[in-house]
Amino acid sequence: MSAEHGVPPARYDDLRALFINCTLKRSPDVSNTQGLVDISKSIMAKHGVQVDEFRAVDHDIAVGVRPDMREYGAATDEWPALYERVAAADILVLAGPIWLGDNSSVMKHVIERLYGVSGVLNDRGQYAYYGGVGGCLITGNEDGIKHCAMNILYSLQHLGYTIPPQADAGWIGEAGPGPNYLDPGSGGPDNDFTNRNTTFMTWNLLHLARLLKDAGGIPAYGNQRSEWEAGCRFDFENPEYR
Repeated sequence: MSAEHGVPPARYDDLRALFINCTLKRSPDVSNTQGLVDISKSIMAKHGVQVDEFRAVDHDIAVGVRPDMREYGAATDEWPALYERVAAADILVLAGPIWLGDNSSVMKHVIERLYGVSGVLNDRGQYAYYGGVGGCLITGNEDGIKHCAMNILYSLQHLGYTIPPQADAGWIGEAGPGPNYLDPGSGGPDNDFTNRNTTFMTWNLLHLARLLKDAGGIPAYGNQRSEWEAGCRFDFENPEYR
């Protein structure tokens, strides 16, 4: 490797990343998804990124699409406290398994709760997730990595996250009841395609987060809900009134 290619182009030690593992397995059970999370985390940690993570299934997250479901009849809801960790992160990575060719129920639950806060505005009048960068990691022993990634990445960009190139990575074994990623002899941890994509995803998240943080986020003109509701139309013209 040349010296030029061996040195990252920027510092990343002021960035924060959050990994939400949407496995169905409660801690301390082994999560195959955690194997991919650990690869990405280790790269970030080597460059001083403050890395946070949690398994959603370990927490009592109420069902619903409101910021705090205790205000809508839920007896308990840990999501408001978890959301503070989401809001603090420059990078959000959703990671989870494939079940029946689709994302886990836990993944869908987390995305619903993220959506429940999407109407909150930042101090510039933009939606709260503007300026954040999103990616995903998928594991399984059946087909569906791209399908699951499409659903997650679409959801994140719809909420306001910016998605870099090649923002997903995953591993699947043989179709059917084959070995899982961390099972002895699976070949998962040694799979070059998975390791390359996980590394590329991690660096693309870091590069884009660096660019956005240095730029002060997404420029506010033309996307401020607060200004739209105040009557500003940002050059929009209804053809019916020309």
